[in-house]
Amino acid sequence: MTDTPQSYALLPGAGDSPVILHVPHSSREIPAGVRSGIVLGDAELERELDHITDAHTAAIAGAAAEAAGTTPWRFVNGLSRLVVDPERFPDEREEMLASGMGAVYTRTTHEEALRPDGFDHGPLIERYFRPYARAMTEAVADRLTATGRAVIIDVHSYPTAPLPYELHGTGPRPPVCLGTDAFHTPPGLLEAAREAFAPCGETGLDSPFAGTYVPLEFYGKRAEVTALMVEIRRDTYMTEPGGPAGPGLRDLASALRVLVEAVSR
Repeated sequence: MTDTPQSYALLPGAGDSPVILHVPHSSREIPAGVRSGIVLGDAELERELDHITDAHTAAIAGAAAEAAGTTPWRFVNGLSRLVVDPERFPDEREEMLASGMGAVYTRTTHEEALRPDGFDHGPLIERYFRPYARAMTEAVADRLTATGRAVIIDVHSYPTAPLPYELHGTGPRPPVCLGTDAFHTPPGLLEAAREAFAPCGETGLDSPFAGTYVPLEFYGKRAEVTALMVEIRRDTYMTEPGGPAGPGLRDLASALRVLVEAVSR
């Protein structure tokens, strides 16, 4: 753990690519100054990171990008979501506040204390959340200017068995869950994803996780910004929780490459 980690990275793709692979939850990195505000012991924190981190998703996105005929852009979070979760609403609109998992988490995946009561979220929001949101907004705006559209593909993973914090954990848990938004996920994007991931097993819709990420400046306003969340069940490519990747990673990266190429045209 370091005091000055890279908070995020925008990895350039082809100038004519509209695609941004967004990888928000793949890192385990926690700056020392943030670690001091977390009440878990070191062993407990490592186990929490095993459960909450979308392990190896940056590798899946990276392999897909390198193999794609038209290289997509990648926006990768360099910090753990235990620092801030860049995909949450930073206010009362966020339903995960009910689980203590808004933009700044106060509870763990097993509903135990992560930060002390009365913790001041403000400094973390200003230091990490807002710069990330601005940078992602600029990345999408750049693709709009360059290509007339932007396609955000969120790359996530989820555990085979539901964790206590999940608000909708009782529904189906297919090998690949596709999260959609009524405004930003057009039928063509969804169909391309279903076809691309068909070799990886069943694809489901919005269960156990729903929705997708679009920067607030464009959310519900710009139909040229399309988005899809790809949630991959972890047993398909890794040892749970927090273990090494297996051969399934290669197949998933290939499927993601197919999707990237389909929506780049």
